[in-house]
Amino acid sequence: MAVFEEIALKIRRGDGWFFGALRRIAKRMLRSNLPLPSFLRTFYRGLYHLHFLVIYAVRWTVNYFYCEPAFRSRCTSVGKNLHLWLMPDVAGHADIIIGDNVNIFGHLGVTSGRVIDKPRLIIKDRADIGHMVFIGVNKEVVIEEDVNIASYVRILDSDAHPRDPELRAADLPPSPDEIKPVRICRRAWIGQGSYIMKGVTVGEGAVVGANSVVVTDVPPFAVAIGNPARVIVKDVRTTVSHQNSTVPVTSPG
Repeated sequence: MAVFEEIALKIRRGDGWFFGALRRIAKRMLRSNLPLPSFLRTFYRGLYHLHFLVIYAVRWTVNYFYCEPAFRSRCTSVGKNLHLWLMPDVAGHADIIIGDNVNIFGHLGVTSGRVIDKPRLIIKDRADIGHMVFIGVNKEVVIEEDVNIASYVRILDSDAHPRDPELRAADLPPSPDEIKPVRICRRAWIGQGSYIMKGVTVGEGAVVGANSVVVTDVPPFAVAIGNPARVIVKDVRTTVSHQNSTVPVTSPG
């Protein structure tokens, strides 16, 4: 094995004319492309679409006959038309209640601790949840109707550890008063990579900008962004109405 590693190192360095030539050949091969004559373009275009057709067909079959029924059996209740892309990863004893027409577009992780007997995760009708979303529910997390949650969002109703360093060192859980429910109200939009921390309510129709850390309530229809998140638009409806009023209207014909 050491001999092969030594040869590979010589090729990477290009030692001497022989290994230098091998290095140049390898670089050309790695950077080369297969010729695509015009008469083969239709064939390869068909292969391109067939590739994704097969992937989606297999994914749909696995979800329909395996992931969705298995996940449904783990939940306390699930409404109609639940759509999954991957099996949600649930650790802990939380009750999970899901409404109608909920979409989970990728990996969803849900975990709960040992402090509260019956923590609850409630996802209401028509909520859309992106890829690689993690929800820590130790008391209650509520996601209301028509909420959009982008990818890589973290929603946490607890810090997972007590504030007291002595208690942390003793590997004790946080006290019940350190666990505070989270609510994301209807039609809110949580941007990619954001953190929604314990005790926060994101108001109806509010927008949280990407990569924000929300530690205080966001008012209804406000736009909040930053770390910690601060309100930069008090009412997005007013902004939209103002923009629409500045658009010139032309008569048809």
